[in-house]
Amino acid sequence: MANNLKVTVLAFEKKLVPSDGRLYGTSWERRNEAAAPLKLQEKSVRGTISNRLKKDLQNDPMKLDAEVEKPNLQTVDSCALGSDQDTLKLAFTLKVLSGIEIPSACNNAEFYASYKDAAQNYIDSEGFSELAKRYATNIANGRFLWRNRVGAERIEVAVTVRNEGEQQTWIFDAKSVGTRDFNHDHADIAQLAAKIADALAGKTEFLLLEINAYAQIGLAQDVYPSEELVLDKGNSKSKKSKILYHIDGVAGMHSQKIGNALRTIDTWYPEPEGGAIGPIAIEVYGAVTNLGKAYRTPKEKADFYSLFDRFARGEKLSGKNDEHYVMAVLVRGGVFGESGKD
Repeated sequence: MANNLKVTVLAFEKKLVPSDGRLYGTSWERRNEAAAPLKLQEKSVRGTISNRLKKDLQNDPMKLDAEVEKPNLQTVDSCALGSDQDTLKLAFTLKVLSGIEIPSACNNAEFYASYKDAAQNYIDSEGFSELAKRYATNIANGRFLWRNRVGAERIEVAVTVRNEGEQQTWIFDAKSVGTRDFNHDHADIAQLAAKIADALAGKTEFLLLEINAYAQIGLAQDVYPSEELVLDKGNSKSKKSKILYHIDGVAGMHSQKIGNALRTIDTWYPEPEGGAIGPIAIEVYGAVTNLGKAYRTPKEKADFYSLFDRFARGEKLSGKNDEHYVMAVLVRGGVFGESGKD
C-alpha cells in the first residue's frame, strides 16, 4: 500500500436518508381515508422472578419460595391499537442522494483522485442497478416494520415520488415479496429501483419518496415502536424499565432502525459454518449484534477496510459482489480514515 496514498481523514455522507417513522392506527377498510396518531401508555406491572438462580437457591426449596415471593415491580411503556382499529400505519419519507464519488472529507489529493476514478468506473459499469433493486425490494416487502410485520394478516406498502413536477405511486403487496433473497422480476419494484439508481448515480440530483405501510394485525393488538436506550437506569424502582420512542407524543420508529432495514441487503458475505442466514445489514465487519457474530472478518479479508483499501487505490477486487458491498457501505456513510500511526 503506497504511503503517498495514505489518508487519515476520510468521510462519506450517507446517501439513503430516511426520516423517523410515525405510527398511526386505522382499520383496513379505511386505511386510505383516516388514521389516528398512536400514543404511548404507561403500565405498572407486578412480574415474577424468572432469572437464573444461584446454586444455593436452586437446591433449597424454602429459599426459593422466599425469593419467588418478592415482587418484581416494573413500570413500562406500551403502545397498542384502539378497540376499533385493526391496522397499523407507519409513515416516513426517504431521500436518496447523489455524489457517492466525492468524499465529504479527504486529506490526500492523490487518494481522492484514485478513489474518484474507481467509484466513477463502478457507476459507469453498474449504475447502482443491483443495490437499487435490493433497496427497492426492502421497501416493497415492508422489512422496516420489523416486529410489526410478524403475524400480520395483510401488509400493503404505498410509495409515492414527491419530487416537484413528478407524480408516480406504486402499491405493493408486501407479503408477496420475499425477505430472504432478491431474485425476482417484479415490474413495479424494477421501476422504483430505476428511480433509486438514477439518484445514486447522479442522473437525477435526488429522489424524495413518501412511504406509507399498512399492516393488518388485529383489533387492539400491541404495536412496537422503537425502544429508547437508557444508559443510566440507576437503582430506583420508580424508574421505567422500558421507554418507547415518541415524536411530539406520537409513537415513533427511529430513522436509524428504518435505515438498518433498508440496507439489509448483504448476501455476499462468506458463508459461515452451518450455512448462510439470509441478508444481513451492510456493516463494516458484517456485524449481527443479536447473534453476537461478525460475518466479515479481516482474517478472511472480507471486511470493508480490506476491500476498500484495494478498491480505492485502483486494484481489481475478486468479483462484482465485493464491489457492490464496498459501494453499499459508502452509501451507508461513515468515517473511514486510516490511523496516522505506523
